[in-house]
Amino acid sequence: MSRPNAGNPDSPNGIIPLAVARSQLGDEHQAQFLSSELSLPYLGIVSPKDVRNAHALLFLDAGGLCVQLAGKGAPGPVRAEFVSGKMGYRREHGGGSGQLVARAVGLQKTKAGLHVLDATAGLGQDAFVLAGLGCKVSLFERNPVIHALLADGLARAALNMDCAPIIARMTLRSGSSIDWLANAEDQSDATHAADVIYLDPMFPQRDKSALVKKEMQVFRTIVGDDDDSEALLAAALKVAKYRVVVKRPRKAPAIPGPEPSTRIEGKSSRYDIYPIRALPQR
Repeated sequence: MSRPNAGNPDSPNGIIPLAVARSQLGDEHQAQFLSSELSLPYLGIVSPKDVRNAHALLFLDAGGLCVQLAGKGAPGPVRAEFVSGKMGYRREHGGGSGQLVARAVGLQKTKAGLHVLDATAGLGQDAFVLAGLGCKVSLFERNPVIHALLADGLARAALNMDCAPIIARMTLRSGSSIDWLANAEDQSDATHAADVIYLDPMFPQRDKSALVKKEMQVFRTIVGDDDDSEALLAAALKVAKYRVVVKRPRKAPAIPGPEPSTRIEGKSSRYDIYPIRALPQR
C-alpha cells in the first residue's frame, strides 16, 4: 500500500487529496498530532459535507477517528469499530466461530492457541474475529492513515469491558510486514514468524455490498491497490509454521506463485490455503 498523498494548495484544481479536520467534539490535540505526524493539512472544525478544498478527511468526532469523503452526497464515515455495529453483533452472537476466516486458519482442526500474523490488517475485522476465538494476533498495516484508524479503534475497544480481553490478544505493529518477514527469515535464531500468516491484499474488484463499496471508496482514495502481493506471499511462505492463508475476491485469480492446495469459497470472497505442515492437535 502506498503512503497517503497529502497534497498541497498547488494540487490540480486546488483540491487537497486528504486533510485532517474535526467536529466540535473531536479532540484538538489528537488532530494537531495527526496533522504533524502524517504531514497533512489541518482544516480545523468543519462539516465534511461543506468541504470543497479536500477530497477526503481524516476526521475526529465524538465517535473517535474516521475517514470521511468530503462533499454533499458522500458516503458516511469509515472507522475501525469493534464495540458496536457489525463486529459488536458478531461478538455477542458466537464470536465468529462460523466465519470462513476461522475455517481457513484451521480453528476447527486445532484447539491450540495459534499465533496469527495478519500482514495486511486494514481495519482489523478479521484479526478481531480470530482474537475473539482465542488466537494471539499480530497486526501490520503499513499505510499510516489506515494504521491511525486501526490504532484508534483498538484503543477505544480496550476501554470496553467485553472487548478488552480480545484486544489484549491483538498487537498492532508499525511498518511493512514484508520487511518484518524478511528480517525474521534473516535471523539465524528465528524459527517461524507465526503459526499462520494471513494476507488480504487490496484488489480492484471486491464484494459489492453497500458497506464494502463505501469502505472501498475510502480505501481507494487513500491506499490504492497492492502491487507487491506476490512478494508478500513469497515472504510469508518462507517463515510461516503451519500455513499461509490469502483472502481473495471469489472470482479473482490466485496471487502469482505456488498454487494453493485448498480453497474455501463464500458468496463474494474465497480463502486460498497454502499448507506447510499439519496443525497441532492439542
